[in-house]
Amino acid sequence: MKIIFLGDIVGRPGRKAVKELLPSVIDEYSPDLVVVNGENAAGGFGLTTEVAEELFRLGIDVITLGNHTWKNKEIYQVFNRYSQVLRPANYPPGTPGEGYGLFVAKNGYQVGIINLLGQVYLEPPLDCPFKVAEESVNFLKRKTPYVLIDIHAEATSEKVALANYLDGVASAVLGTHTHVATADQRILPKGTGYITDMGMCGPLDSVLGVKKELAIQKFITKRPVRFEIASGITEINGVYLELDQKGSAKVINRINYRRK
Repeated sequence: MKIIFLGDIVGRPGRKAVKELLPSVIDEYSPDLVVVNGENAAGGFGLTTEVAEELFRLGIDVITLGNHTWKNKEIYQVFNRYSQVLRPANYPPGTPGEGYGLFVAKNGYQVGIINLLGQVYLEPPLDCPFKVAEESVNFLKRKTPYVLIDIHAEATSEKVALANYLDGVASAVLGTHTHVATADQRILPKGTGYITDMGMCGPLDSVLGVKKELAIQKFITKRPVRFEIASGITEINGVYLELDQKGSAKVINRINYRRK
């Protein structure tokens, strides 16, 4: 099983970068499934039906979300229309949308995808991601050996701990949210692929995709600032995974493609 998973898509520049660069990634790796985190895809905050449709037309199979899930009121329509859009699974029971699901890859096999939100430094604190992850993985493993987790979290320690907690159970635990690609991709002792953060798809000359002068202004003045998405050179970041028939990771490589 070959899978491409891209980090947070940030606004129109991120979507344009994916549109222009994803075909080259697909040509190079021939993935069976393409997954992205799209919680910043619509103007930097949330997801709309129009943007979701745009991403699916680009060859993306599944979209995960995060702490900005509810920032756009259209998200309820998105959930009603697209079962392949996931919000964090550790919201309370009865929350609209689904937190995990089974998706058919191009090779005909099913892949389980779970979206989780971390608890450390994020508001509001949700149900324990460790407990929800364990329950969700155990359910999906009855259907398929291939189960991936997008852990959308602030704290590196929380991501690393979750990955080790699920080592040998989940196929991969992949971090999103901080928008900065880390260089710690590896396969844990029992076969789970891991990276602390896959990075983002968006403007390189920015502060996490935002115009840098606005981010600096907020830090200096301590006052609210209306963020705007930066422009200029963009890149897409993510990982390429190869999983064996038992669902263990055999390859995890970082992806970084840049456009002008």
